Amino acid sequence: MPADFRVYVRQGCHLCEDLLVQLQQLQLEHAFKFSVVDVDSDPLLTERYGLLVPVVMQNDTQVCHYFLDQVALLQALDNTNMSSTKN
Repeated sequence: MPADFRVYVRQGCHLCEDLLVQLQQLQLEHAFKFSVVDVDSDPLLTERYGLLVPVVMQNDTQVCHYFLDQVALLQALDNTNMSSTKN
């Protein structure tokens, strides 16, 4: 089962657009999924992530924000793969 990430973004954010493109490029080489959530769709999300967008989360763990940290993302993928092989 591929890893699953949530990406918190907002409309008109060039950093968000850049990060989403980078994630799509990484998907060509690595098996993972991601969903996109607009922080402005929910006041609680706006409060929590509004100043940090884009934010990449895996479950309740923040992988990175502002810019894609490819090393951290690949580490999260490795951790997910190791956990799934143990089960």
